[in-house]
Amino acid sequence: MDKNDSLVKMLSTFFYIGYLPFIPGTFASIFALFLFYLIKGNLFAYISLIFLLMLLGFLTTTKAEKIFAKKDPAMVVIDEVCGMLLSLVFVPYDLKLVIAGFGLFRIIDAVKPYPINKIQNLRGSLGIMGDDILSGLYTNLILQIVARLISFKAS
Repeated sequence: MDKNDSLVKMLSTFFYIGYLPFIPGTFASIFALFLFYLIKGNLFAYISLIFLLMLLGFLTTTKAEKIFAKKDPAMVVIDEVCGMLLSLVFVPYDLKLVIAGFGLFRIIDAVKPYPINKIQNLRGSLGIMGDDILSGLYTNLILQIVARLISFKAS
């Protein structure tokens, strides 16, 4: 294994969180919440982090499939981190919405409603990253609607 393979493993498993023996995608999503909490007040940093992680995800996950010799290996979790962060972008900060976003993202990512179920079948980075990005966008859309309904009801 060369240095490049080691870097791909480190990034695609999101600093080895993916090697956890039990529900690594959920733990990666929890870690994303930690990142969210750290930078939620700085929209530029938050959006920059999302784009950086998406770029790294697209650059590493196809190679990770080859290294792990498996399609969409469970230990590749950078996609869950990206999806979870996308779930909360532009959502007003409220702990209830954050918790709902986490649960909703994990459910949507597991159930994979249309067209997420089709995107996941794509080869390489598009399939690995695409389903979680779309799950994050679905979650975000639902949270945006809920946040507006809550604020409408409160006024």
